[in-house]
Amino acid sequence: MRILVIEDDSSVADFIRQGLAEAGYTVDHAADGEQGLKLARSTDYGVLVVDRMLPIIDGLTIIKTIRQEGLSTPALILSALGEVDDRVQGLKAGGDDYLVKPFALAELLARIEVLGRRAESNAPETSLKVADLEMDLLSHKVVRAGSNILLQPREFRLLEYLMKHAGQVVTRTMLLENVWDYHFDPQTNVIDVHISRLRQKIDKDFDYPLLNTVRGAGYMLHEAE
Repeated sequence: MRILVIEDDSSVADFIRQGLAEAGYTVDHAADGEQGLKLARSTDYGVLVVDRMLPIIDGLTIIKTIRQEGLSTPALILSALGEVDDRVQGLKAGGDDYLVKPFALAELLARIEVLGRRAESNAPETSLKVADLEMDLLSHKVVRAGSNILLQPREFRLLEYLMKHAGQVVTRTMLLENVWDYHFDPQTNVIDVHISRLRQKIDKDFDYPLLNTVRGAGYMLHEAE
């Protein structure tokens, strides 16, 4: 994990950088708020460690700015100001944690580890996999057993929904509401037509079918038993 440390006190910065490096992290350092904000905006960091009192731009302003810009990187605030009101201000500015100076390296490492895990668990899902069927949600690429499958936009959305609910019965109502955005039954065979087309593309010519009809209930995408 890559960490940005924004700290103007060189001795504190060296202490943090050495400790993080020994713990296996990659560390970038900014000595003032302007440089720190520039790096936070331009690089994908796992955690930001931000001193509250900084030259040019203070730490709370950095955090407020990146939050307003939609950047959700976890931020740990470091400060000699340790009163309750100070901590509240830091958290309200968008900080995820607040550590008062002086601090023990072990506590800093523990807090960074927690923030890093939290960020990973909140990361958006970018790919789906059921058996040998794989979907890339960013590139809209679908592959089964190494073969590319070309889908129309609605077919892609239908398959995405089925894959996200793999192993579950998906009803016609669920498909109408979540794939077609209908909150009523138009009394057409639109679902049957798309399911049939999808089967032709993801199941035909492969070893076993993934998309199955659950009679009287709906459909289920699951691995062969």
